Amino acid sequence: MALTPRAAGPWHNAGVVRILLVEDEPSLREGVVDLLTGDGHQVIACADGLSAVEVGLREVFELVLLDLMLPKLDGMEVCRRLRAARPGLPILMLTARGSEDDKVRGLTEGADDYVTKPFSARELLARVRALGRRAPASETLDELTLDGVHLDLLRMAVSRQGQTAALTPREVGILRWLYRHRERVVPRSELLEQVFGQRGDLQTRAVDMAIAVLRKKVEPDPALPRIIISVKGAGYAWGALDKPGEGAALQGPHGP
Repeated sequence: MALTPRAAGPWHNAGVVRILLVEDEPSLREGVVDLLTGDGHQVIACADGLSAVEVGLREVFELVLLDLMLPKLDGMEVCRRLRAARPGLPILMLTARGSEDDKVRGLTEGADDYVTKPFSARELLARVRALGRRAPASETLDELTLDGVHLDLLRMAVSRQGQTAALTPREVGILRWLYRHRERVVPRSELLEQVFGQRGDLQTRAVDMAIAVLRKKVEPDPALPRIIISVKGAGYAWGALDKPGEGAALQGPHGP
């Protein structure tokens, strides 16, 4: 499907929307990117479901354009995971003509609207403007300084005592997920599903190992963590916002 970007005119969008586009078909993906950037928007494109979840948890977007038929992780599951992490993030699904069941299921999983392929440039730009206006300003952790540690998740970096260390996309995803759900304990199985893209019942120490490495980067004292707290037998919790002394009962040097 060929989409031609338009210059400023009656359909030019004065409000820039930061968009995550998830589409595995190269020509359509490139056409939509050209259309949206030509209309003044900022677009990050992913070609598979796993990378979409990783990028969607790591960065801040105002709208997601999501194809359903994706490699590695299907669009329904991508929608579910992004919706769980960011309830206010608008999601526009791209569906095939006649796939009524997919439309109903997509709306049930949390999509806000859908467009049917093949769609016109005019229709897509109208939907983008309408949904982009509904996006919340920001509901996730982007930048924070605590206990002498500066987290800059947009730049994927952490600074402490004059030293800067790079964070991996997965480490950023862990921090974002724990912060987003900071009012509760996050089970290891949930991190496996939502950040690692694995089955929650998988028998692995991957989460514990990743958090052990992450603590060495972000904790002033990894042996006495105050940011990523272990809750024995339950999972992990965001501890940076605890009142003084409250986190000490939960934290420990080892995983749960």
